[in-house]
Amino acid sequence: MSVVIETTIGDMTVDLFTEERPVACLNFLKLCKLKYYNYNLFHTIEQGFIAQTGDPTGSGDGGDSIFGVLQGPEKRFFQAENLPKIYHKNAGLISLVGAAKHLVGSQFFFTLGEDLESLDGQHCVIGEVVEGSEVLRKLNEAIVDEKFRPYQDIRITHTVILDDPYADPRSFREPSRSPSPTPERMKNGRIAADEDIDDTDGKTMEEIQEMLAEREAKARATILEIVGDLPDAEMAPPENVLFVCKLNPVTTDDDLEIIFSRFGKVKSCEVIRDRKSGDSLQYAFVEFDEKKACEAAFFKMDNVLIDDRRIHVDFSQSVAKIKWRGKGRGVEGDSRSLDFNNLRSSKRENQNTRKRTPERRRRVEYNRDRRRTRSRSRKRHAISSIEKLKVREEYHHKHENHKRFSRSSSRTSDCKRSSYREKSRERQDGRSAKYHAPKEGNGTQALNKRDKTAHARRIYEKRLSHKPDQRNQERHQRCVYSKESKENKSRKYKRKSPSSSSSSSSSSSSSSSSSESSSETESSSESDSSSSSDDTSSTSSSVTTSPGEERKKKVVRRKTQNKKREIEKHRT
Repeated sequence: MSVVIETTIGDMTVDLFTEERPVACLNFLKLCKLKYYNYNLFHTIEQGFIAQTGDPTGSGDGGDSIFGVLQGPEKRFFQAENLPKIYHKNAGLISLVGAAKHLVGSQFFFTLGEDLESLDGQHCVIGEVVEGSEVLRKLNEAIVDEKFRPYQDIRITHTVILDDPYADPRSFREPSRSPSPTPERMKNGRIAADEDIDDTDGKTMEEIQEMLAEREAKARATILEIVGDLPDAEMAPPENVLFVCKLNPVTTDDDLEIIFSRFGKVKSCEVIRDRKSGDSLQYAFVEFDEKKACEAAFFKMDNVLIDDRRIHVDFSQSVAKIKWRGKGRGVEGDSRSLDFNNLRSSKRENQNTRKRTPERRRRVEYNRDRRRTRSRSRKRHAISSIEKLKVREEYHHKHENHKRFSRSSSRTSDCKRSSYREKSRERQDGRSAKYHAPKEGNGTQALNKRDKTAHARRIYEKRLSHKPDQRNQERHQRCVYSKESKENKSRKYKRKSPSSSSSSSSSSSSSSSSSESSSETESSSESDSSSSSDDTSSTSSSVTTSPGEERKKKVVRRKTQNKKREIEKHRT
């Protein structure tokens, strides 16, 4: 399933994807067999994009499929396969040109670049070039005009089918020989492929010399542009500056300015001198304000005597005073730089006015994205070796610190775990010792009641033997102080004998008992009951109090208790 396509610049062998694209490959093979593509012109060649052909008229709008050739113009196009998807990833793929909704005809193209995503989904890939990469390179290097049409014709001369797996359709007749070229097929050509181009035909010797001089000047300008002396090879010299040579060494700038000022306003006049000695090099540059004054001086001042010397005048060809800011930044200078700026602006206008097809726009966008990705990758890889070493040292330093921190943290965590395990074991041993005997051999024996009580007493004594914390000491002191105060109060009450006193003594005793009872701290229920019994015994002989006074006493007691609690909280 291969086809050899012979062209005016070489031969190519194409392998077709007959399994993936059976109908499209049948169309292409039968058209090749019918010698339909003979003498077809490559009417569109875009560098790095595609090289299109397959139109017998050579205009890019004609061409019929094999079904249209056999059955009529109604079936000029047919619907090609779109599954499985084959993308335009590589150079050298052959694809049928799609009109709309996967409708294709006879026109096809070769891809001249890689990753042409704008062509996917619209055109049908049917094969690839196996042999003939040199022909693709020549197609890519062809000289074309603004509409991507080559100046010199590149045509398909013959097609040879090596293997055809499809049967011929009805009313198909294979020609016995290759048909001769018709005037319709040769109509849209420019320069024949076998024609020698001679630029000197019909020109005189003077015109030929001028043409050669122009070519040499362009070659020198391009060399200066490559070296960096010129910002652009097509930059023109200023038209308002005259070059004056063969001067007398005595002639100065003021003398020349006075002589040339009669033609118009002179901007500057400079005699070139040696840097070290300061002697005149006998040539100068005169810059006028207007172009007309410069032309008048050129015609009238040539071969004129100045200081007993006949001078020579010509238009300046120097661009030394034009300062180039850099690529894309423009030019600094006087009126001499106007021509260069106009040239660049005219180039931009031509580029903007040039028609761009949607395919070309997609290709331009793709190239922009590609340049951006390249610049980003270059910036990424532009780090010097010293910076890389610094980054590595910082990484190793951080890695070592992380290791140290992880080791120290693991050690602390291990210590905490071991201490926690020891404490938990001690607690478990203390609890289990109450109910289990120590191990004897492989088994355990239950303890008697006496052994249990003795063991519990030992544990209690061990707990008492430990030194209490500061809070436990303070609580212990408070308890001792409260017990002593209670004992002193009970002694006082015992010393006093019960006597039938007046209401004043009873009230004083009740007030003292209330004050003493308020001074007592946290005590057990037994001490409270004993103090209440003492109060009742002391107040039994006195007159009974009213309910209002009892309420007041309760309120006073609550307040005093709350204050004591707050004081204890602050202490703790």
